[in-house]
Amino acid sequence: MVVRVPTVAFEGVEARPVDVQVQISNGNVAFILVGLADKAVGESRERVRAALVAAGLALPARRIIVNLAPADVPKEGSHYDLPIALGVMAAIGAIPADALQGYTVIGELALDGTITAIAGALPAAVAANARGQGLICPYECGPEAAWASDEMDILAPRSLIQLANHFKGTQVLSRPVAAVRRVQTGLPDLRDIKGQESAKRALEIAAAGGHNLLMSGPPGSGKSMLAARLPSLLPPLSARELLEVSMVHSVAGALAGGELTDRRPFRAPHHSASMAALVGGGIHARPGEVSLAHHGVLFLDELPEFQPVALDSLRQPLETGEVIIARANHRVVYPARVQLVAAMNPCRCGQATVPGYACRRQPNERCMAAYQARLSGPLLDRFDLAIEVPAVTAADLILPPPAEGSTEVAARVAAARNLQRDRYAALGLPHVGTNAAAPANVIEEVANIDDAGRLLLRDAAERLRLSARGFHRVLKLARTLADLEGVEKVERRHLAEALSYRSSALRLSQAA
Repeated sequence: MVVRVPTVAFEGVEARPVDVQVQISNGNVAFILVGLADKAVGESRERVRAALVAAGLALPARRIIVNLAPADVPKEGSHYDLPIALGVMAAIGAIPADALQGYTVIGELALDGTITAIAGALPAAVAANARGQGLICPYECGPEAAWASDEMDILAPRSLIQLANHFKGTQVLSRPVAAVRRVQTGLPDLRDIKGQESAKRALEIAAAGGHNLLMSGPPGSGKSMLAARLPSLLPPLSARELLEVSMVHSVAGALAGGELTDRRPFRAPHHSASMAALVGGGIHARPGEVSLAHHGVLFLDELPEFQPVALDSLRQPLETGEVIIARANHRVVYPARVQLVAAMNPCRCGQATVPGYACRRQPNERCMAAYQARLSGPLLDRFDLAIEVPAVTAADLILPPPAEGSTEVAARVAAARNLQRDRYAALGLPHVGTNAAAPANVIEEVANIDDAGRLLLRDAAERLRLSARGFHRVLKLARTLADLEGVEKVERRHLAEALSYRSSALRLSQAA
């Protein structure tokens, strides 16, 4: 007799069904595992053997064959331990043969028979629910899996003995409750920043439309402080966005205690990060920082210090909103709809734009051009706003804190985003929540430019030599400026302000 136990294989954030087939027959004593398994799956033989002994069971002195079907799909990870062990237990009669019907099983086994947490419980629960099945998962993963559905049957045992007693009816496992991470109060407030009014204005615009922002200025001017306060301006995740973000974090094993939060991700990798760390990859094609920041902010401080090949690898995800990692035997897709915020010094010494400063090595302009040439023009073309953040003077620092903080700005940002969400939902684009994510043909329709603005845009596009991408990004930025004012039509002043932010990016791209 062959016992079948459903489980999954992860391909990005998708959970593909896998059938664990266990057969015990006469022949040479052996425990054979087949089905294109990696080393972690192959080592499950010893973990299953030790866990069964700890539970008071012993493997029969017979030939045990475990097949992971389909055989041509790579199997990676330790979550196959529990389905293999349950298949063996059902085959030897330790649990009823029909007890596992209707369940998808995932979990890693410890040598003492306890079931330890694994990554990817949420995508596995979503996939099982879509197939009309329940889920058996580790106890620590229960609160995470419970988010898949309120009506889904979920068993989250701590050990094999608990699960066996549940199937025998001597112990009842309660359904886990979906957990919410306690959001820590006291996010950095915009009121902490004195001066820099133009930079605060640009930060508000970027938050309102989800636009990419590049800040350039001398050390200590407040670029990192401004970026750190962007999360306090952003609205919480919607239900759909929350599920998408949590599935990526679940696959990466970044959901502590299975708790979900509606706070938008804010990722700030060090400038020594590799290309695989930024866009994803490695042996098991794990998600990178750009995917972990999905529907949130990816902040790159000291932008020119990143490896040029790593920065250029972000160009495609910024346009398509997803990362495709191709390997010889499989292909993985991760979502990557992020808002890119970057900060940089104008030159190596950082003082080239300070009035009266003269670089000792070479003229200021040449020093700036050499440093900024580390950034490619196509990457700079993807920034909607490029601003210069001047040094803060002592006169600014001794002033009292500004009256307006993150709470007031966040209210205006939320109002503008609500306008955008309703606008694109009415156009049949519910997945588009910001102007920055709108398709080019749609933004031309919703911009609704007046005649004076159209004339200005035509002249500026020729004079500034805007690319097709730059042209549409100016339209998106102008649309956001109009949304912040609650104006239906994009007027000339909105386009003029949008072009002023674009011209700074063009100066940097010319240096590159």
